[in-house]
Amino acid sequence: MEKVKTFFRMIKIEHSLFALPFAFTGALLAARGIPSLWKIFWIFVAMVNARTIAMGLNRVVDAEIDSKNPRTADREIPAGKISKKKALLYIVLSLFIYEVATYQLNMLCFILSPVPLIVFVVYSYSKRFTSLCHIILGVALGLAPIGAWVAINGTVNLGIVLLGIAVLLWVAGFDIIYALQDLDFDKSYGLFSVPAKLGIKNSILISRLFHLTAFIIFAYLKVYFGLGILYIAGVILCGLFMLYEHSLIKSDDLSRVNMAFFNMNAYISITIFVFVFLDFLMRGMV
Repeated sequence: MEKVKTFFRMIKIEHSLFALPFAFTGALLAARGIPSLWKIFWIFVAMVNARTIAMGLNRVVDAEIDSKNPRTADREIPAGKISKKKALLYIVLSLFIYEVATYQLNMLCFILSPVPLIVFVVYSYSKRFTSLCHIILGVALGLAPIGAWVAINGTVNLGIVLLGIAVLLWVAGFDIIYALQDLDFDKSYGLFSVPAKLGIKNSILISRLFHLTAFIIFAYLKVYFGLGILYIAGVILCGLFMLYEHSLIKSDDLSRVNMAFFNMNAYISITIFVFVFLDFLMRGMV
């Protein structure tokens, strides 16, 4: 059990708060209300295990790099708290559970289940060859609402793809902010990132542009899905969270990056879900 706890600490299980609410938002929109408990359960199982695979794989692939970076040298694998072999065992177990979950949802989910896995693998190696690694991470999380929509309806439409793109831009924006911490290390080790390529000021500007575009798409989805005033209130609240997040980051002061990364972004994903739910509730759809 201690090894399992160590693995969960390694993959930062609490960061599921970034993608899981968006998956449930996709499910709400697809069902135009609350899906069956059966669907909710298997979406939850699929999402948590998909994220476990992604984060676990990233930690295994990056173990050598993490050991050389002072910021990450105390992570579980470099610090010897868990072996690569043990981590891979948990990843394989999560992969099995993930595939079972997608099969339980519907056949299209099962057929498409390798797509996120391919993205996870590409992302884990991407910082070695492209500064677009932040976009690839965004794709990984942007698939969450799309996957949940497919789980409910067995189809894909433009609206849910737009939500996925908004999530992509939101994630890429905050990942660029997070990568500011490793700018010097990435340069010295020959790794690729937007901060390493373009510097701090340009990276902050790109992050802001990504978040502004994500905000606009979130707002437009009111029209596409016929959502009400409560949803718009939630989008405005998310916009305020984004503004506050960026107020924490200065080109000459990166001391509050972690607060901007976790706190504000967890609030944003939860807020979108809660206000879609409240909007449906107010109109008697749940």
